[in-house]
Parts: sequence; C-alpha cells; structure tokens
Amino acid sequence: MNPPIRLRSRIPVWDTVLSPHRLSLGLRRLGPGERWLDVDEDLEEDLAEKERLFRVRGPDVFVELPESRAAQDEVLDLVVHSLLAEYPDCYSKTGRRLKIVPTGKELDLRDPSRSPLELASLCVQEDLVVMQSRPDGWCLTAAAVCFPTRWALRPQLGRAMTQIHERVPGYVEALDESSNRFFDGMKSGEVYGRGNWSLLDDPTLHQPTGKMQSHRNPKLDRTNAGDQIWLRVEHQTLQRLPSSDSILFGIRIHRTPLRDVAEDVLASRTLIEAIDTMASAMQRYKSLGRVREVATSYLEDAIAEHEKIGADPHRPA
Repeated sequence: MNPPIRLRSRIPVWDTVLSPHRLSLGLRRLGPGERWLDVDEDLEEDLAEKERLFRVRGPDVFVELPESRAAQDEVLDLVVHSLLAEYPDCYSKTGRRLKIVPTGKELDLRDPSRSPLELASLCVQEDLVVMQSRPDGWCLTAAAVCFPTRWALRPQLGRAMTQIHERVPGYVEALDESSNRFFDGMKSGEVYGRGNWSLLDDPTLHQPTGKMQSHRNPKLDRTNAGDQIWLRVEHQTLQRLPSSDSILFGIRIHRTPLRDVAEDVLASRTLIEAIDTMASAMQRYKSLGRVREVATSYLEDAIAEHEKIGADPHRPA
C-alpha cells in the first residue's frame, strides 16, 4: 500500500501587505525554483467547493467567448504539464484521464460537456482568467473564477482592463497605461507574480459582492476579532501563452485569521500602518470600515502584550 500523500501545510500569508500603502502593479518575475501553481492541504476542500459552484452557480463562475477556445486548450495543456512536472506525487495521467491523487478523483481531459478552462480550473486551487488583445485593449475572453474577492465575473466578459478596473480608486490615472504596456511587452516563458490583500469579516471563498460597505460590523469586538476577521490575500500570476498569444492570470486565495497575524509583531505593525496610510477612497472600496477600528485595536493590544513579555524580536534596541 502506498503511503498517504502529505500536502504542504497551509501557512499564514501576509507577504503582500506593504507599508505605507500605495497603489502599484507590484510585479516581480518568478525565479526558476518558484512554482506558479500552489498545492497545499486545502486542495480537497477547495476543489470540492469548485465542483459545487460549477454545479449550482455555473453561469456566475465560468464565462467564455467563442474566440477563446484555442487559448483555453493551451491553458489546459499548460496546467496539466505543470502539475505532472511539479507535483508528481499528487497528479498522474493515463491517456486522457488525470488523477488527482489526494482526492482520488479523475478528470476526463477531453470531456465534451466541459470547456477546457473549466477542466483546468477543476485541477487546481487557482482561479484562471484568459485575456486577449483587441483593438480596445486587453480583454477578458474566458474565465473560471469560483473565488472572487467581492466582484462579479459575468459583467466583465469581453471588457477591456480599463473598464474592468474603472471602479478601483486611482487605477485609471496611475496604473492603466503601465498595465497595458506591460501586457504588450510580456514574453512567453516568463511568469510574473503580484499580490493584493483585503481585511474581511467573512472567510467564505466565493464572495461576488460586498464592495463599498462603510458601516462597522456591530458583532465584532476585541474579544472575537482574532477569529472573526480574516486577512485575505490574492497571489496572482501572469504569463503569456506562446501559441495563442494570450495572457493567463492565475489567482490563488489564501486566508489567515487575524489571530495568526497578531503572533508576528512586524506583520501586525505593517498591517496597522498599511491601513492607516491607505487613501480613504481605497478604504471605502475595500469596505475596511467594517473591520478597521476593531482590527487595529486588536493588533495594538497584541503588540503591547508581546512587548510586555519581551517577545518582540523586531523592537528597536
């Protein structure tokens, strides 16, 4: 009997939180040893939730235009190749069937009832988005997004990046031109990463609504903030697909309860400063008013407790 697969443990993630806060692309090229697909102990739970969402919310979590099919085929081939090469203990392939070893499930990679991008999405914990160049810019032509962070997928189909991000405070003025220029210049074979974070009072993976909330959550206080507030991080990857000349976005969601952030004094201080220096329009966009006051107080209390017991390795001498 083969030993059970031991997946990498879920780890607290706050590496995308920078202070002072500023709006930027924040892109960096992934090194040779860095994987663009991330597999951890949430694999079975995340894939089960994806299957459920495709079944009960299909039109909300998957969209496509006919001209995207060649790019979707390329994404599926890339995902399968990457999984077999990088996670051989977790994935195996026989003919047209891919086995996900930790879950015991198999996928028919040529299932005619599913699109190639849907099949690719059901293999991984990442959401997958295809962007293609059109006269009006880089446009979303296919996407499997089961775990949105408070945005709705379907209205974005066929829209250019400028339109998709027009509600993001400062994007059009500060980032639109550089984003499109970066996409135009991307070379196949290179993978870039960036991060985005939110502080939410809901750990649910599928959150298509919830932007622009300003009222404080009355159920939150210092006694429960550690378990009821979550640092939600999107680890995004971007790469150009050589055959279709499309851009593939990968979006992996990580959630860390605030109590885990509070265990690290530097992370706590960084998060407090990032919140305090975030523009008010961005705070409204991210609905930080729901949690800001309670979260900041909770982290300040945790820092004070660390200092009291002399457990702050980052405290200046």
